[in-house]
Amino acid sequence: MWAREDAHLGRLDNRRGRCIVRLMAPTLLVVHVYCRVLPDAVDAFIQATLANARASVQEPGIARFDIVQDTEDPTQLVLVEVYRSADAPAAHKATAHYATWRDAVAPMMAVPRTSRRYVNVYPDDGGWA
Repeated sequence: MWAREDAHLGRLDNRRGRCIVRLMAPTLLVVHVYCRVLPDAVDAFIQATLANARASVQEPGIARFDIVQDTEDPTQLVLVEVYRSADAPAAHKATAHYATWRDAVAPMMAVPRTSRRYVNVYPDDGGWA
C-alpha cells in the first residue's frame, strides 16, 4: 500500500487496487459521456450534439464541452464536459437545450450512454477555461 501527499489532490491511497482521492482544494468536475450511435444516425447525432455543446458553453457553470469521435469506429463518440462546480451538472440538465438534445438523440443510440466523473490533475482549473 502506498500514499502520497499533494497540495492539489490531498491523499491518494491504493487499497485493493482502487485509488481513493480526497480533495483538499476545489477542482473542476470533468465528465466523459460515452455514446455509441447507430451507424445511420452518426451525422444527425453530431449535429444535435454540436447544437447542445454550443449552447452549453454559454452556461456559467461549464468551462468546456468537447466532442470527440473514435478514428476507427465513427459510431463511438465521447462528450467531455468540464464543470466549474458540483452543482453545475444539475443546472445543465435543467436547461431547454439539454432536454432538446436528450430527446433528439435517444432514438439514435445503439446502447444507452454511460459516463464517468473525474477531477482535473493537470492543468489546474485556470488552464481549462
